[in-house]
Amino acid sequence: MNDDQHRLATDATPDDHQTADEKDGFSLSTEEKHDVEEKQPPRAAVLHETIRLQGEEELGRSIPALGWSALAAGLSMGFSMLARGLLHRWLGEVPGAFLIESLGYPFGFLVVILARQQLFTENTMTAVLPLMTHPDLAKLGSLLRLWSVVFVGNLIGAALFAYGILHMQLFDQATHEALVGIGTEVMGNSPWQMFTKGILAGWLIATMVWLVPAAEQARITVIVLTTYLIALGGFTHIIVGSVEVLYLVFSGGAGLGDYAAHFGLPTLLGNIVGGSCIFALISHAQVRGDEA
Repeated sequence: MNDDQHRLATDATPDDHQTADEKDGFSLSTEEKHDVEEKQPPRAAVLHETIRLQGEEELGRSIPALGWSALAAGLSMGFSMLARGLLHRWLGEVPGAFLIESLGYPFGFLVVILARQQLFTENTMTAVLPLMTHPDLAKLGSLLRLWSVVFVGNLIGAALFAYGILHMQLFDQATHEALVGIGTEVMGNSPWQMFTKGILAGWLIATMVWLVPAAEQARITVIVLTTYLIALGGFTHIIVGSVEVLYLVFSGGAGLGDYAAHFGLPTLLGNIVGGSCIFALISHAQVRGDEA
């Protein structure tokens, strides 16, 4: 080494000898770098692909499998109304009773999601991503088939639950009045409010579906917080709301026409707009934008 080379080597600053990784932060071992990567939240594309593959699986299921699972989900969602009604009945005039009774609302969602039952509003997100990724008529036909079977199965389950709870004489008059009151409260919305509140409910359910794969051990927390917000906001959900309003119908407090026109159609459209047309479309566009 000549004198000039020796002088350059000795005059070099510590930064000149650092790797790019070390300049950006602390020097880590290979194992520590692996730990850092493990703790990173999944990329949006990973979440998108996880949910898309779930959607592909659902689209490929047989009609009987979808139907029975949807029926079970409709029945399970009845427990959201029942839990809230029972809490309302026993809390009475306790200060902050509404905040406490609304904690009953997530119960049906917990059962449905953890048991992997078919819920229509989940499928406004899950089953739509395969169509957005590879749009064609076959995928559209499969989506409409799934939606139809699941929606009908959910409604039958919801109606059976509401009718059974009313006629099996399980609860006292105070509980009956609490359950009727929930349905009356829902029907107090105008059709436009049913639609707009349905958009927010659909959006929140789609958000929950997007978050659950990344939540891991916090899945229950994500489900409870998301659906609790729906209850607090009085947002309209087509399946839970169907249990609530059909209980009122079977009690003689409203007609089937009122249920279908005043509540059912506006809420259904709102849930689809919020889940599919807003959240699913934006999430898909986000991932496509990252790939561009």
